[in-house]
Amino acid sequence: MRNTLALLTAAGIAAAAAQQKTETDVLVYSGVPCGIASAITAAREGAKVILIEPEKHVGGLSTSGINTAESEHMLKWTIGGFADEFYRELGKHYGKGDKPEYYFESSVAQQVYDTMLKNAGIEIRYGSPVDKVAKDGARITSVTLTDGSVISAKVFIDASYEGDLMARAGVDYRIGREAKSEFGEEAAGIRFDKTPRKAPTVDADGKLLPGISAWAKNLREGDAHPAPMNYNFRFTIARDPALQVPFPEPEKYDAKRYTILANWLKERTAAGEKTTFKDIIDPYKRRNGKFEMNNRQAAIFSLGHFGGQFEWADASYEKRKEIFDDHMEYSLGLIHFLRNDEAVPANIRDEAKSIGLHMDEFKDNGNIPYQLYVREARRMRGEYVVRQQDVQDERRKEDSIGISSHFIDSHHVQRVALSETEFVNEGRIWRLGYAYQIPYRAIIPKAAQASNLLVPGAASYTHVAFCTLRLESVWMITGHAAGIAASMAAKGNGDAHSVPVAKLQEKLRAQKQVVDFIEGQPEKCEKLNGPPEF
Repeated sequence: MRNTLALLTAAGIAAAAAQQKTETDVLVYSGVPCGIASAITAAREGAKVILIEPEKHVGGLSTSGINTAESEHMLKWTIGGFADEFYRELGKHYGKGDKPEYYFESSVAQQVYDTMLKNAGIEIRYGSPVDKVAKDGARITSVTLTDGSVISAKVFIDASYEGDLMARAGVDYRIGREAKSEFGEEAAGIRFDKTPRKAPTVDADGKLLPGISAWAKNLREGDAHPAPMNYNFRFTIARDPALQVPFPEPEKYDAKRYTILANWLKERTAAGEKTTFKDIIDPYKRRNGKFEMNNRQAAIFSLGHFGGQFEWADASYEKRKEIFDDHMEYSLGLIHFLRNDEAVPANIRDEAKSIGLHMDEFKDNGNIPYQLYVREARRMRGEYVVRQQDVQDERRKEDSIGISSHFIDSHHVQRVALSETEFVNEGRIWRLGYAYQIPYRAIIPKAAQASNLLVPGAASYTHVAFCTLRLESVWMITGHAAGIAASMAAKGNGDAHSVPVAKLQEKLRAQKQVVDFIEGQPEKCEKLNGPPEF
C-alpha cells in the first residue's frame, strides 16, 4: 500500500510538473514598457507570445510614478512606432483626439497598457521571476521560473531593467562605469562635482557619516567605478489636503542617516544662505492635482539614496528585497526628517508637512509606487557597444532600428569626503542630446554566447551612452524592434543574428518606427522643453 501510494504521489508530481511546462514562439521577460512593446509587436506578426512579469503590475516605471515620456529632453520627431501609438492612446484618453500626450498619470498608463495587451491576446504570467536558463550550446532552450514552471521558446527577449535572463544565460555584461581610457569617452569614469560643500563628514570617532561612500583621495577622476547611478522612488503626491493620504512613518527611523544633510543645512544657515524645499525636492506638476517627486539631479541632497544602489544589479531576489526596503526606509525617513528635525529651517519643515501621497494612485499598494526606479543595472556586452561617440558624433548606423535623442543624463552615484569638513557629490553628467541611430547589433549578444536572445532593455551600451537609452519612450523603440526581429527569427531557425536587417527595417518603417534621419528635422536637442501647465 505504501509503495502504491508513493507511486501515485510520484505520478501526480510528474503530471503536475508536465502541466507546468509550456512552449511558445517568443518569450518576453519583464512587462516594463520595453517588454510590452516587444510582446505586442511580436504577436501582431503572428507569433505566439508569453510575457513574464515578475511583479504584480505591468508598465514598469510608467505605472510606478514616472509620468512623462521625457520628451522635454528629446526631439519629438524621433518618437515613432509602438511608442507613438502608446502616447496617442493616452491622447485619446485625455481628449486630444489622435494627438500624442506625453504627460500622464500612472493609473491611466496602467489602463492603456492593460487594454493594449488584452487586445493583442498576450498571455501574461505574473509574480515569478526567472530562476534558471537552460541552453543547448549557444541556443537557449527554456527558462525555469521561481514557481517551478518551465517555458521553452524559439526566441527569448530580455526587456528587464536588470538583464536577469541575459545574465543567467551566460551573456557578458558590465555594471557601473567604464574608465575614460577604455573607449576614449570624454564623460566616462569617476566625475567629481566642481564645487566642494562645507559640512562635517565624520563622526566623533573619525568614521565617515552615513551617505558618504569613500574618501575622495582614494578615487581618481576618469577611472572606472563598479556602481551605477543612484535609485529612488517616484512618489505621486498632492498639495491639496482633500486629495491627500498621509505618508507612512518609517519603521526604523534613524536620524543619523541624515546627519550630513543636517550639517550642510546648519552650515548654510550660519553663512546666511537661505535653503528651500525645492533645493532638496522639486515636485513636478502633473494632472488632476498630482505632483511627481524625483531625485533632484543637481541637488546636494535629495531622494536619491547614494550608495544604496551599489549591490542591486547582481543581487539575489532576496537581497534585492532588502535593498528595496532600505530605499523605502531612506525615503520615508527623509520626509520625516524634513518635517520634524530642528536642523531643518522652518520654511522647509512647513512645506514638507503640507504634502501627502495622492489618494488616487497605487490604491492597492498603500498609495506607494510598486517599483523602485532602477535607472541602470547590468549592461550587455553584445555584438556592438554603443559609446559616447556614437550618440554625439558617429550617429549614423547602417543597421538602424530606431532613433534616440535624449540628453546624456546621469544622476549622481555617490557622495565622497574631501576632508573632515568638506564633501562633494560624484557621477553627474549633463550633455545636450543628438538624434542618433540605434544599431541592431546593440540588442543582440555575441553569437557564441546566445544565438536566440534579444536584449532591448539592458542593451550593449557604455554607461555614458546608456544615459540616452534609459527612458521608457526609447525602450519602447528598442522593444518594438526586438519584437519584430524575434517574430522573424521564430519563423526561421530562431537565430537573432540571422535576421535580415534590411527586411527588419522595412517592417519597422511600415509600422511608423523612425529608423532614418528625416531631412529638415533638427538633429540636436538644444534646450529643455518643459511640460505644459495643467
